[in-house]
Formats: sequence, structure tokens, C-alpha cells
Amino acid sequence: MRGIFKKKKINYPVFWTDYEASFKEPLPDNLNELRFVVLDTETTGLNIKEDRILSIGALSLRGNTIAVNQIFEVYLYQHFYHAENVAIHGILREETNDRITELEALMQFLSFIGNSVLVAHHAGFDRTMLNEALKRHGMPKLKNKVLDTSILYRETLIASPLLQKRDHYSLDELADKFDISKKDRHTALGDAYITAIAFLKILEKLKSRRKFSVKRFLR
Repeated sequence: MRGIFKKKKINYPVFWTDYEASFKEPLPDNLNELRFVVLDTETTGLNIKEDRILSIGALSLRGNTIAVNQIFEVYLYQHFYHAENVAIHGILREETNDRITELEALMQFLSFIGNSVLVAHHAGFDRTMLNEALKRHGMPKLKNKVLDTSILYRETLIASPLLQKRDHYSLDELADKFDISKKDRHTALGDAYITAIAFLKILEKLKSRRKFSVKRFLR
């Protein structure tokens, strides 16, 4: 009787098996050798079940340096928009940006990130939106470790009776704190760039502390 109810093996497409295979190589222990992919998604709204991704922007970081030849930006074709959010991200159905399907975007994105550590501001939302998109196409969830710059920034602050740490800090607050230009704010690639610069500045602060380990913050 044993084995009668053995779980059926799913034959995933090549783009997923190639992505999965990249995790056979362990992440390096040296922080300067780690590849980080800093990302942002622009979406039709904040409902993870009903809303959809409109664009994905991402940058590659290694050794405190942004790899200018490793930039990712795609616009997705979606069927609906919320008028109140168009005013924020500016992505209109009639815009002339080349658009690809959600599945094509996911295929390209997985190829770009490989087994890198993902970095995002309020990363839980971006990861969940991407996982929901993968689920719609029959794929498992992302396998990458993730860092949240909102959580990391909180670690740089010293709590006092006059300054209580909050649970969340906006990307605008980080941009103002670190004097980062907000010219391309609310575009996926623009927000990824702000997040990347903030991430480097946060790491610089945290690395000066004794026994600091970025792996403690991986989710």
C-alpha cells in the first residue's frame, strides 16, 4: 500500500528549472561577494489577490557597486487600471512603452535574478505580488532570500525617550535622510535606484557595528 498516494511529480517549464538549478550553488559568506538584486514593482493597486503588476525594475549590486550593465526594466500588459493609482505611477494603458505578457516578464525576471539576494523597500509586498503572478502560471514561490530596507534602516536608529522607533519608514523618508534625488520616484526602476543607494548607505552604517551579519536579516 505504501507509495499508492505518492505525490505526483510536476514537470515545470525550462525557465523555472533553470532558475531552480541556480540555487545548487550556495551563497558566498563574504558580504562583498554576494550579488544583490534591488527591485521594485509598480502595480494597479495594493490588493494582492485582485491587483496586478504593471512594471518591474531592478538593479544588480556587488561589492558596494551598482553594475550599470545589469539593469532590468519591463512593462507588462494588463487589462485593467485604477484611475487613482495612475496619478501616482503614471503608467497609462495608452502609453507607448513596449509591453510584454506577465509570463514573459516572469521568465525574464527569473533569468535576471538567479539565486541573488533580493532587496526591496517593504519587500513583503513586492515578493507577494510576484509570487501571486507565479501562482497564476502554475509556478512555485520565489526561492530567493530577501532583505527589506525598511527593516534595515530601523536598525540604524538609536531609540530614545524622544525618538521611538516606528514599525515602518517610507522610501521618501529614506531618500530625504540620505539626500537621494527623487526625480524618478514612482517608477519601478527609479524606486529601485533610490532603494539601492539607500541600501548601500544603510549597509555602511551597519557594517561599522561589531558582529554585524547581513544574514541575520534575510527572510
